Amino acid sequence: MSVFVDQATIYVKAGDGGSGCVSFRREKFVPKGGPDGGDGGRGGNVVLRADEGLSTLLDFRYRRVFRAQRGGHGEGGNRTGRSAPDLVIPVPVGTVVKDASTGQVLADLTQHGQEAVVARGGRGGRGNARFATPTHRAPRYAEPGEKGEERTLVLELRLVADAGLVGKPNAGKSTLLARMSAARPKVGDYPFTTLHPNLGVVFLGLGQSFVLADLPGLVEGAHRGAGLGQRFLRHASRTRVLVYVLDAALSEDPIGDLEVLRSELAAYDPNLVERARVVALNKVDLPEGRRRAEELREVLVRRGFEVFLTSGATGEGVPALARRLWELVHAARAAHPAPAGVGG
Repeated sequence: MSVFVDQATIYVKAGDGGSGCVSFRREKFVPKGGPDGGDGGRGGNVVLRADEGLSTLLDFRYRRVFRAQRGGHGEGGNRTGRSAPDLVIPVPVGTVVKDASTGQVLADLTQHGQEAVVARGGRGGRGNARFATPTHRAPRYAEPGEKGEERTLVLELRLVADAGLVGKPNAGKSTLLARMSAARPKVGDYPFTTLHPNLGVVFLGLGQSFVLADLPGLVEGAHRGAGLGQRFLRHASRTRVLVYVLDAALSEDPIGDLEVLRSELAAYDPNLVERARVVALNKVDLPEGRRRAEELREVLVRRGFEVFLTSGATGEGVPALARRLWELVHAARAAHPAPAGVGG
Protein backbone atom coordinates (compact mmCIF):
# COMPACT_ATOMS: atom_id res chain seq x y z
CA MET A 1 0.00 0.00 0.00
CA SER A 2 1.51 3.33 -1.03
CA VAL A 3 1.84 6.18 1.45
CA PHE A 4 0.32 9.48 0.44
CA VAL A 5 2.65 12.40 1.16
CA ASP A 6 1.48 15.82 0.02
CA GLN A 7 4.15 18.15 1.42
CA ALA A 8 7.95 18.07 1.43
CA THR A 9 10.91 20.40 1.96
CA ILE A 10 14.03 20.04 -0.18
CA TYR A 11 17.31 21.87 -0.74
CA VAL A 12 18.48 22.49 -4.32
CA LYS A 13 21.85 23.77 -5.51
CA ALA A 14 22.54 24.59 -9.14
CA GLY A 15 25.99 23.89 -10.55
CA ASP A 16 28.73 26.49 -10.31
CA GLY A 17 30.18 27.80 -13.53
CA GLY A 18 33.62 26.57 -14.56
CA SER A 19 36.59 28.92 -14.20
CA GLY A 20 38.26 30.55 -17.17
CA CYS A 21 41.78 29.45 -18.08
CA VAL A 22 45.03 31.44 -18.13
CA SER A 23 47.12 30.03 -20.97
CA PHE A 24 49.51 31.17 -23.71
CA ARG A 25 50.41 29.64 -27.03
CA ARG A 26 53.83 28.08 -26.99
CA GLU A 27 54.18 26.38 -30.31
CA LYS A 28 57.34 25.60 -32.20
CA PHE A 29 57.92 27.92 -35.14
CA VAL A 30 55.33 30.42 -33.78
CA PRO A 31 57.59 33.28 -32.69
CA LYS A 32 54.94 35.44 -31.06
CA GLY A 33 52.42 33.38 -29.06
CA GLY A 34 49.42 34.96 -27.43
CA PRO A 35 46.80 34.23 -24.75
CA ASP A 36 44.60 31.24 -25.59
CA GLY A 37 42.84 30.47 -22.32
CA GLY A 38 39.27 29.24 -22.91
CA ASP A 39 36.07 30.08 -21.04
CA GLY A 40 34.54 27.93 -18.34
CA GLY A 41 31.31 26.03 -18.99
CA ARG A 42 27.92 26.89 -17.49
CA GLY A 43 26.73 25.01 -14.41
CA GLY A 44 23.64 22.85 -14.60
CA ASN A 45 20.19 24.21 -13.72
CA VAL A 46 17.85 22.47 -11.31
CA VAL A 47 14.53 21.81 -13.04
CA LEU A 48 11.26 20.42 -11.68
CA ARG A 49 9.15 18.53 -14.21
CA ALA A 50 5.53 17.43 -13.69
CA ASP A 51 5.05 13.70 -14.21
CA GLU A 52 1.57 12.19 -14.33
CA GLY A 53 3.07 8.83 -13.34
CA LEU A 54 3.67 10.14 -9.80
CA SER A 55 0.90 10.58 -7.24
CA THR A 56 2.75 11.44 -4.04
CA LEU A 57 5.80 13.31 -2.74
CA LEU A 58 6.94 10.23 -0.84
CA ASP A 59 10.32 10.07 -2.62
CA PHE A 60 11.33 13.37 -1.03
CA ARG A 61 11.17 11.82 2.43
CA TYR A 62 14.27 9.83 1.58
CA ARG A 63 16.18 12.33 -0.51
CA ARG A 64 16.07 16.01 0.37
CA VAL A 65 19.26 17.44 -1.15
CA PHE A 66 19.70 17.88 -4.90
CA ARG A 67 22.86 19.29 -6.51
CA ALA A 68 23.41 19.86 -10.21
CA GLN A 69 26.88 19.35 -11.71
CA ARG A 70 29.34 22.20 -12.09
CA GLY A 71 30.59 23.38 -15.46
CA GLY A 72 33.98 22.31 -16.75
CA HIS A 73 36.97 24.64 -16.49
CA GLY A 74 38.33 26.34 -19.60
CA GLU A 75 41.51 24.95 -21.18
CA GLY A 76 44.37 26.20 -23.31
CA GLY A 77 43.98 26.36 -27.05
CA ASN A 78 40.78 28.40 -26.59
CA ARG A 79 38.92 25.26 -25.52
CA THR A 80 35.70 26.07 -23.63
CA GLY A 81 34.82 23.95 -20.64
CA ARG A 82 31.91 21.54 -20.85
CA SER A 83 28.51 22.92 -19.83
CA ALA A 84 26.87 20.70 -17.24
CA PRO A 85 23.52 19.02 -17.93
CA ASP A 86 20.42 20.18 -16.09
CA LEU A 87 19.31 18.19 -13.08
CA VAL A 88 15.66 17.28 -13.76
CA ILE A 89 13.56 16.28 -10.73
CA PRO A 90 10.17 14.66 -11.45
CA VAL A 91 7.25 15.72 -9.25
CA PRO A 92 3.53 14.85 -9.36
CA VAL A 93 1.17 16.90 -11.51
CA GLY A 94 -0.44 19.49 -9.24
CA THR A 95 2.72 20.38 -7.30
CA VAL A 96 3.05 23.96 -6.08
CA VAL A 97 6.64 25.10 -5.48
CA LYS A 98 7.37 27.77 -2.86
CA ASP A 99 10.52 29.45 -1.66
CA ALA A 100 10.85 28.36 1.97
CA SER A 101 12.33 31.65 3.16
CA THR A 102 9.86 34.04 1.52
CA GLY A 103 6.78 31.92 0.88
CA GLN A 104 6.73 33.12 -2.73
CA VAL A 105 5.13 30.72 -5.20
CA LEU A 106 7.78 29.94 -7.80
CA ALA A 107 5.82 27.48 -9.93
CA ASP A 108 2.47 25.72 -10.19
CA LEU A 109 2.91 22.55 -12.22
CA THR A 110 -0.55 21.51 -13.38
CA GLN A 111 0.15 19.71 -16.67
CA HIS A 112 2.19 16.64 -17.56
CA GLY A 113 5.63 17.62 -18.83
CA GLN A 114 5.44 21.20 -17.54
CA GLU A 115 8.81 22.39 -16.25
CA ALA A 116 10.13 25.10 -13.96
CA VAL A 117 13.74 26.15 -13.42
CA VAL A 118 14.03 26.60 -9.64
CA ALA A 119 17.80 27.22 -9.45
CA ARG A 120 19.94 28.56 -12.30
CA GLY A 121 23.44 27.37 -12.93
CA GLY A 122 26.33 29.80 -12.70
CA ARG A 123 27.87 31.35 -15.82
CA GLY A 124 31.31 30.16 -16.78
CA GLY A 125 34.23 32.54 -16.21
CA ARG A 126 36.04 34.09 -19.16
CA GLY A 127 39.51 32.91 -20.07
CA ASN A 128 42.45 35.25 -20.51
CA ALA A 129 42.05 35.25 -24.28
CA ARG A 130 38.95 37.38 -23.74
CA PHE A 131 40.94 40.15 -22.10
CA ALA A 132 43.62 40.62 -24.77
CA THR A 133 43.74 44.10 -26.32
CA PRO A 134 46.17 45.83 -28.67
CA THR A 135 47.75 47.52 -25.68
CA HIS A 136 47.54 44.61 -23.27
CA ARG A 137 48.54 41.59 -25.26
CA ALA A 138 49.40 39.16 -22.49
CA PRO A 139 46.72 39.27 -19.75
CA ARG A 140 47.61 36.90 -16.95
CA TYR A 141 44.21 36.65 -15.32
CA ALA A 142 40.87 34.96 -15.96
CA GLU A 143 37.47 35.01 -14.29
CA PRO A 144 36.27 32.40 -11.82
CA GLY A 145 32.93 30.81 -12.58
CA GLU A 146 29.78 32.23 -11.01
CA LYS A 147 28.16 30.37 -8.16
CA GLY A 148 24.97 28.49 -8.96
CA GLU A 149 21.77 29.49 -7.20
CA GLU A 150 20.73 27.59 -4.09
CA ARG A 151 17.54 27.65 -2.11
CA THR A 152 15.27 25.63 0.12
CA LEU A 153 11.92 24.77 -1.45
CA VAL A 154 8.58 23.72 -0.04
CA LEU A 155 6.67 21.36 -2.33
CA GLU A 156 2.91 21.11 -1.86
CA LEU A 157 0.83 18.61 -3.79
CA ARG A 158 -2.63 19.94 -4.56
CA LEU A 159 -4.67 17.32 -6.33
CA VAL A 160 -6.18 18.42 -9.61
CA ALA A 161 -9.78 17.25 -9.27
CA ASP A 162 -12.87 18.60 -11.02
CA ALA A 163 -15.15 18.25 -8.00
CA GLY A 164 -14.55 17.76 -4.31
CA LEU A 165 -16.64 16.27 -1.54
CA VAL A 166 -16.30 18.43 1.57
CA GLY A 167 -17.86 17.80 4.93
CA LYS A 168 -17.24 17.19 8.58
CA PRO A 169 -15.78 13.86 9.71
CA ASN A 170 -18.11 10.89 9.21
CA ALA A 171 -20.49 12.77 6.90
CA GLY A 172 -20.29 9.87 4.44
CA LYS A 173 -17.99 11.36 1.79
CA SER A 174 -15.94 8.20 1.25
CA THR A 175 -19.05 6.07 0.81
CA LEU A 176 -20.42 8.51 -1.76
CA LEU A 177 -17.13 8.44 -3.68
CA ALA A 178 -17.15 4.64 -3.71
CA ARG A 179 -20.76 4.65 -4.93
CA MET A 180 -20.08 7.12 -7.76
CA SER A 181 -16.74 5.76 -8.97
CA ALA A 182 -14.49 2.73 -8.94
CA ALA A 183 -12.44 4.19 -6.07
CA ARG A 184 -12.41 2.20 -2.85
CA PRO A 185 -11.44 4.56 -0.05
CA LYS A 186 -11.21 3.46 3.55
CA VAL A 187 -14.58 3.68 5.31
CA GLY A 188 -15.11 3.55 9.07
CA ASP A 189 -17.39 4.74 11.85
CA TYR A 190 -14.78 6.89 13.60
CA PRO A 191 -13.59 10.47 12.93
CA PHE A 192 -10.98 11.10 10.24
CA THR A 193 -11.37 7.79 8.44
CA THR A 194 -10.00 9.67 5.43
CA LEU A 195 -6.47 10.70 6.33
CA HIS A 196 -5.55 11.78 2.81
CA PRO A 197 -7.52 12.70 -0.30
CA ASN A 198 -8.91 9.92 -2.46
CA LEU A 199 -9.62 10.31 -6.16
CA GLY A 200 -12.15 8.55 -8.34
CA VAL A 201 -13.25 8.97 -11.94
CA VAL A 202 -17.00 9.33 -12.37
CA PHE A 203 -18.01 7.99 -15.80
CA LEU A 204 -21.47 8.84 -17.13
CA GLY A 205 -21.00 8.04 -20.80
CA LEU A 206 -18.68 8.56 -23.72
CA GLY A 207 -17.01 11.95 -23.30
CA GLN A 208 -18.76 12.51 -19.98
CA SER A 209 -16.42 11.88 -17.09
CA PHE A 210 -14.80 13.91 -14.35
CA VAL A 211 -12.43 13.44 -11.41
CA LEU A 212 -14.05 13.49 -7.98
CA ALA A 213 -12.03 13.89 -4.76
CA ASP A 214 -13.01 12.77 -1.28
CA LEU A 215 -11.19 15.24 0.96
CA PRO A 216 -10.30 14.79 4.65
CA GLY A 217 -12.95 15.86 7.14
CA LEU A 218 -13.07 19.57 7.91
CA VAL A 219 -13.50 20.85 11.47
CA GLU A 220 -13.80 24.31 12.96
CA GLY A 221 -10.40 26.04 12.98
CA ALA A 222 -9.16 24.08 9.97
CA HIS A 223 -7.71 27.19 8.31
CA ARG A 224 -5.43 27.51 11.34
CA GLY A 225 -4.38 23.87 11.07
CA ALA A 226 -6.95 22.18 13.36
CA GLY A 227 -7.66 18.56 12.51
CA LEU A 228 -6.28 17.95 9.03
CA GLY A 229 -6.92 21.62 8.23
CA GLN A 230 -4.23 22.80 5.86
CA ARG A 231 -4.01 19.42 4.12
CA PHE A 232 -7.73 19.48 3.37
CA LEU A 233 -7.91 23.10 2.27
CA ARG A 234 -4.84 22.83 0.05
CA HIS A 235 -6.55 20.22 -2.08
CA ALA A 236 -9.94 21.93 -2.01
CA SER A 237 -8.35 24.97 -3.66
CA ARG A 238 -8.00 23.03 -6.93
CA THR A 239 -11.58 21.89 -7.41
CA ARG A 240 -13.98 23.52 -9.85
CA VAL A 241 -17.12 22.36 -8.05
CA LEU A 242 -17.71 21.70 -4.34
CA VAL A 243 -20.22 19.30 -2.83
CA TYR A 244 -21.12 20.06 0.78
CA VAL A 245 -21.92 16.66 2.28
CA LEU A 246 -24.09 16.99 5.39
CA ASP A 247 -25.04 14.17 7.75
CA ALA A 248 -28.83 14.42 7.92
CA ALA A 249 -29.18 11.49 10.32
CA LEU A 250 -26.60 11.79 13.08
CA SER A 251 -25.41 15.41 13.08
CA GLU A 252 -26.82 17.58 15.84
CA ASP A 253 -26.94 20.66 13.59
CA PRO A 254 -26.48 20.08 9.82
CA ILE A 255 -27.11 23.75 9.03
CA GLY A 256 -24.46 24.72 11.54
CA ASP A 257 -22.11 22.21 9.95
CA LEU A 258 -22.63 23.90 6.58
CA GLU A 259 -21.87 27.31 8.06
CA VAL A 260 -18.64 25.98 9.60
CA LEU A 261 -17.59 24.46 6.28
CA ARG A 262 -18.20 27.66 4.37
CA SER A 263 -16.55 29.90 6.97
CA GLU A 264 -13.42 27.74 7.01
CA LEU A 265 -13.22 27.77 3.24
CA ALA A 266 -13.65 31.54 3.17
CA ALA A 267 -10.99 32.04 5.84
CA TYR A 268 -8.50 30.05 3.79
CA ASP A 269 -9.41 31.54 0.39
CA PRO A 270 -12.49 33.75 -0.19
CA ASN A 271 -12.68 32.51 -3.78
CA LEU A 272 -13.55 29.00 -2.63
CA VAL A 273 -17.05 29.91 -1.45
CA GLU A 274 -17.71 31.48 -4.86
CA ARG A 275 -17.18 28.17 -6.68
CA ALA A 276 -20.11 26.28 -8.11
CA ARG A 277 -21.57 24.16 -5.32
CA VAL A 278 -24.39 21.83 -4.32
CA VAL A 279 -25.48 20.30 -1.02
CA ALA A 280 -25.88 16.57 -0.48
CA LEU A 281 -28.06 15.70 2.51
CA ASN A 282 -26.64 12.26 3.15
CA LYS A 283 -27.73 9.09 4.98
CA VAL A 284 -31.39 9.31 4.00
CA ASP A 285 -31.51 5.51 4.16
CA LEU A 286 -31.89 5.94 7.93
CA PRO A 287 -35.41 6.89 9.11
CA GLU A 288 -34.21 9.90 11.09
CA GLY A 289 -32.08 11.02 8.14
CA ARG A 290 -35.06 10.88 5.76
CA ARG A 291 -37.28 12.94 8.03
CA ARG A 292 -34.71 15.61 8.77
CA ALA A 293 -33.52 15.81 5.15
CA GLU A 294 -37.01 16.71 3.96
CA GLU A 295 -37.16 19.54 6.48
CA LEU A 296 -33.62 20.74 5.79
CA ARG A 297 -34.10 20.78 2.04
CA GLU A 298 -36.72 23.51 2.24
CA VAL A 299 -34.48 25.66 4.45
CA LEU A 300 -31.47 25.25 2.17
CA VAL A 301 -33.39 25.90 -1.02
CA ARG A 302 -34.66 29.15 0.44
CA ARG A 303 -31.02 30.08 1.07
CA GLY A 304 -30.18 29.52 -2.57
CA PHE A 305 -28.60 26.06 -2.45
CA GLU A 306 -29.27 23.25 -4.88
CA VAL A 307 -29.99 20.21 -2.71
CA PHE A 308 -29.83 16.45 -3.29
CA LEU A 309 -31.00 13.75 -0.90
CA THR A 310 -28.48 10.93 -1.06
CA SER A 311 -27.47 7.66 0.50
CA GLY A 312 -24.02 6.26 -0.08
CA ALA A 313 -25.19 2.98 1.44
CA THR A 314 -28.11 2.34 -0.96
CA GLY A 315 -27.21 4.64 -3.86
CA GLU A 316 -30.39 6.68 -3.61
CA GLY A 317 -30.01 10.11 -5.23
CA VAL A 318 -26.43 9.39 -6.32
CA PRO A 319 -27.07 9.16 -10.11
CA ALA A 320 -28.89 12.51 -10.07
CA LEU A 321 -26.07 14.10 -8.05
CA ALA A 322 -23.44 12.71 -10.42
CA ARG A 323 -25.31 14.01 -13.46
CA ARG A 324 -25.63 17.48 -11.97
CA LEU A 325 -21.95 17.55 -11.02
CA TRP A 326 -21.03 16.69 -14.59
CA GLU A 327 -23.14 19.61 -15.86
CA LEU A 328 -21.45 22.02 -13.45
CA VAL A 329 -17.96 20.69 -14.19
CA HIS A 330 -18.58 20.90 -17.93
CA ALA A 331 -19.73 24.51 -17.60
CA ALA A 332 -16.72 25.38 -15.41
CA ARG A 333 -14.32 23.80 -17.89
CA ALA A 334 -15.79 25.84 -20.71
CA ALA A 335 -15.58 29.07 -18.73
CA HIS A 336 -12.09 28.45 -17.31
CA PRO A 337 -10.09 25.92 -19.34
CA ALA A 338 -7.09 26.14 -16.98
CA PRO A 339 -7.19 24.29 -13.66
CA ALA A 340 -8.67 26.13 -10.70
CA GLY A 341 -6.35 28.64 -9.09
CA VAL A 342 -4.27 28.19 -6.00
CA GLY A 343 -5.64 29.22 -2.65
CA GLY A 344 -3.64 30.40 0.33
